[in-house]
Amino acid sequence: MYKTIHGVRLYCRTVGDGRPVVMLHGLGCDHRLMAGCMEPVFQGRPGYRRIYVDLPGMGQSEAPMERCGSDGMLELLRALLTDLTEGEHFLLVGESYGGYLARGILTTELAAQVDGLMLLCPVIVPQPERRDLPEDGARCFDRAFLEELSPKARAAFCTLAVLADRRTYRRYEAEIAPGLRMGNGAFLTELKRQYSFSFDVDARIHETGFDRPTLLLTGRQDSCVGYRDLWKLLEDYPRAAFSVLDLAGHNLQIERPALFAALTGDWLDRTESWER
Repeated sequence: MYKTIHGVRLYCRTVGDGRPVVMLHGLGCDHRLMAGCMEPVFQGRPGYRRIYVDLPGMGQSEAPMERCGSDGMLELLRALLTDLTEGEHFLLVGESYGGYLARGILTTELAAQVDGLMLLCPVIVPQPERRDLPEDGARCFDRAFLEELSPKARAAFCTLAVLADRRTYRRYEAEIAPGLRMGNGAFLTELKRQYSFSFDVDARIHETGFDRPTLLLTGRQDSCVGYRDLWKLLEDYPRAAFSVLDLAGHNLQIERPALFAALTGDWLDRTESWER
């Protein structure tokens, strides 16, 4: 479905009925990244209305240049979630840049409606040159399979890959690559110039903390955002489980699917038992 928010047409895919779960993907992708990894977790788990958002300028959502920047993106999401949830409490999931925006939502009045938070390989430090990244670590590449790909496809796939084989490539092509091909190039270029909020999002969260069930999920070999910067925020989330997975990079959800599903399922269990 489409929602028009502040004159901007935004695409959302809704699956199921019940408690809302809002999913925010990373920079340059679209909602298929989140749906691909989250829908299997909800199989056999009724009672959830999954809301997958295409961020502005990505997927099927419009690219409003006048709102190009993280402050503008947050304002659009704030209005969108107000419209979609109608005051109902919800769970919030953010991947990569979506994890940065999700923390932004926790600084608004919508924080009172958020009953649980999951951050998947989230951006913590918006400036890439200031991130505390791991040394180049373990890789598990199926070289014979990679030779079957064109040089262009191989380079795109392997840029962030830690486990690179036929299985992970199929998921990359189904869940990640289509969104990368659809993004509005001019919008994304400008967004990268205005990638930081105008305020320190984590300093604001530190003032109050977030005391509802939380999952912080990272890859030990994530060369894009790392895992150490997230660890520094752990005490701001007293109900958080922090998991850093070996042989996992920025696309952790397709590289370690069994652990991803188990940890996400545990988080959902914890949100179901939490009392407001």
